[in-house]
Amino acid sequence: MTLKAILKGKPAGFVSVMPSASVREVIAVLAARRIGAVLVVDDEGRLVGILSERDIVRSLASAAAGTLEMTANQLMTAHPVTATPNTTVGEAMETMTEGHFRHLPILEAGRLTGLVSIGDVVKAKIDQSQQEVDSLRTYVVGG
Repeated sequence: MTLKAILKGKPAGFVSVMPSASVREVIAVLAARRIGAVLVVDDEGRLVGILSERDIVRSLASAAAGTLEMTANQLMTAHPVTATPNTTVGEAMETMTEGHFRHLPILEAGRLTGLVSIGDVVKAKIDQSQQEVDSLRTYVVGG
């Protein structure tokens, strides 16, 4: 199974902010959308970074309330690891586990097309395993 299959099962698009957005604005977006990260894109729609709840919490621990006045550009992870729609679920899981991150932007021909979370990847892996179990069960029973 590939990430393309996961993206087909999700609402189209992704949530993004401009690099100049304040962290206060980013927090409002994260809370309103009930998500853990936003993509940071420039005015031409190119991916320049990703900003997660973890990034914000870590900054709050060191910069306190000053974090709220920072911009997405100041706090984001620039040049995040990305995948393509043809990346397998297993490859994505390995990449995310090794990199210790929970969100993976998807680029197709250099264009941002979506975002998958570790939850999306784990769910797909579980669904895939269940299908394999069901197939084996049917084969063994002879149905």
